[in-house]
Formats: sequence, structure tokens, C-alpha cells
Amino acid sequence: MTNISGTRPDYWSVLGLEPDADPPSLKAAFRAQARRWHPDLNVNDPLAEERFKLVNEAYAVLSDPRRRRAWEEGGAAAVPGDPGAGDPFASGFPEFEDYLDALLGERPRPLEVEERPHGREVGDDPAGSVTSSPVPPPPVQASSDQESLVELTPEQALRGERVELVLPDGTLVEVWTPPFAGDGWRLHLVGVTPGGGDHFLQLRVRTDEGLRIDGLRVLYPLELSPAEAALGCQVVVPTLRGPVKLKVPPSSSSGRLLRLRSRGQEWGEQRGDQLVEIRIVVPEELAEDEAALYRRLKQLADDPDRGSR
Repeated sequence: MTNISGTRPDYWSVLGLEPDADPPSLKAAFRAQARRWHPDLNVNDPLAEERFKLVNEAYAVLSDPRRRRAWEEGGAAAVPGDPGAGDPFASGFPEFEDYLDALLGERPRPLEVEERPHGREVGDDPAGSVTSSPVPPPPVQASSDQESLVELTPEQALRGERVELVLPDGTLVEVWTPPFAGDGWRLHLVGVTPGGGDHFLQLRVRTDEGLRIDGLRVLYPLELSPAEAALGCQVVVPTLRGPVKLKVPPSSSSGRLLRLRSRGQEWGEQRGDQLVEIRIVVPEELAEDEAALYRRLKQLADDPDRGSR
């Protein structure tokens, strides 16, 4: 099997490792990449199947001293007669957890428990009347949903990021955020909390300047005074590539969106826009002359004959 580009693959790069990483790091990296690219978990990604095969090939070579030595010397990665040679997925892809079980053998097996009676039968005891109480069942733990906040940079949200989450009972959950994720997204992890409850990951993707990321698109709330919104103004707003001047047209109401084309995130040849949302903010306290002006404006707005003059 060849890699996606058709050239000799760098297996260390495929797994995101530095050369000569130790076996635990190799196994952890393989588990993460296999989960990320398994075809059943990426049904809408046409490259996932080839990428998953390449991840499997990388682990098979680097974890096998003979095949790794052959690869490092520039020869074929498969050793003649090695059962690992060839395409192990010619007949289809196994379920992800079953696949890891077969390859890593890490799923915990049920313990074999020797069955013993909880107490003595009457007559077994010399006194003929002593029995032990049965062991009470463990308490039933009520399930409850939980939520965690995960902060991502715009770059991490764009390409997808591996997140490790430690639950209150010490369980380690590993999840990849989807590519093109956005601020406010909630990821639903089913049945992972103690008692079988669900866990939600709330994604926060914002910059220090207040830019909110949503895939390729960038959102920015622009606060204006009533006078600025009514009369129009020119303001400076932040973008991912530095501040720009923006002309706000007169009579702009709250909720109006102004578009800055191609000021969003980039992905290959695609570039998103930035949307600036107008928000009119009234001062918490008004000076007397300001209040007088607002009263006069209200009188004009309430005058039924104002439009005919």
C-alpha cells in the first residue's frame, strides 16, 4: 500500500512523533490517529480511508523491529513471509474498538471469580444455628450529565484538536474536535460519566480582541452609541490579520450585519468573511442635557404629524 501522495511515507510524521519515540508514546499516538481517521467515524471524508490505512501501516512497521529496520534502511517496509504484509483491510474495516482490541489487546477482560456460598447451611455449624448474612449489593449510582469548557485557538478549531478530558471518577476520555468547529459548539459524549450519564464539551473559540470563530467565518460584535448608529460613523475593528477601518451607514439598527469580505479564516484556497454585528448601547446613566435630548427625540417620534411637515 502506498500513502496518499504516492511517495515513500515518513511513518514518524504520520503518527505525529519524533523519531525513536518510546513504545508507550508510539502506542498512544497510534490510538489517537486511528480514532481520528477510522472510516466509520469519518463517513463524509473521502481521504479518511487512505489515511487510516497509512496510520495502520505506520504503526505496524514502527512497532516491529524487523520491518522498522528494513524501512529505516530504505527498503520495503514488509518483511518477506511476514503476515503483516499486504492490505489487512481488503475485506472491509472492522469496528473501531474491535480493531484496537485485536491489535493492542487492551480491552479489560472479565475477572474469573470462584463461586463460594455466602453462608453455612444449618447443621454445618457445630451449634447448628449460625448463618452469615449475604453480601449486600453495591449502591446504585444515579447518572447525571456533566459539562466542560474547552478553549481552542482559531487554528485548532479549524483543523480539529485532540482533547483529553479527566472525569471526576478519574476516567480519561479522549476526543477529537471536528474540523471547522466554532465558538459555542457543544460536543455530546454519550454515557461516559459515572452512572452512565452524558458529558458535553462546550467549545470556546475567541481571540483577545473579541473575535468569535465559526468555521471559516469570523464574528465581531460592534458596540455603538445611539447617535453613532443613527448618524453613521467610521470605526476601526479588529480582524485576524490586523485592524481595518469600517464605515457604518446611517440608520443602522441593532442586529444589522456588515460584511468584511475575505477577512475570515483560510483553508487552502477558501477564505471566509468577517461579519460585524451592530449593537446599540445606551449609557447606564444620562446627564441632564442628554436626558433632555432623548425626551425631545421621543416627542418627535410620538408626534403623528411629524411626517407631514
